[in-house]
Amino acid sequence: MKKYLLHPSALGVLRLVASAQGLAGVYFPEHKHLQFDPAWQLDPNDGVLRRTAQQLDAYFAGELQNFDLPLDCTQGTAFQQEVWQALRTIPYGSVCSYAALARQIGRPKAIRALGAANGRNPLSIVIPCHRVIAANGDLQGYAGGLENKRRLLALENYL
Repeated sequence: MKKYLLHPSALGVLRLVASAQGLAGVYFPEHKHLQFDPAWQLDPNDGVLRRTAQQLDAYFAGELQNFDLPLDCTQGTAFQQEVWQALRTIPYGSVCSYAALARQIGRPKAIRALGAANGRNPLSIVIPCHRVIAANGDLQGYAGGLENKRRLLALENYL
């Protein structure tokens, strides 16, 4: 049974979701791929959710660059999990193009599939899918909204 917490942030109220394995989701208010289950239980006292909220607050305050949380990345396909793992290698304040990330995982022709997997990342911010941009420098899409992507990159002093 998953638990969730609604946490106010600099980018609106985030829905934090945890499973028995760890943090399973960080979703923006208008997130494109949120699949909320009404059976999930609201639990503001869950340890993983509380730690996530604290670390997100520190991140938005400019006091945290790397999250230290148990993660549940089991809900994606093997390819999605490979992409999400590669996203974790993009340093704070840096960006990577979709093409470069595709080359990094050894699938240089899978740029579109990589973009789709990036957009399905359930752990926004914590697994930094906002750090992936087009080869020409355009920000392109973001499941949490392009304005939120801009704000996250500005927070990290990239923009």
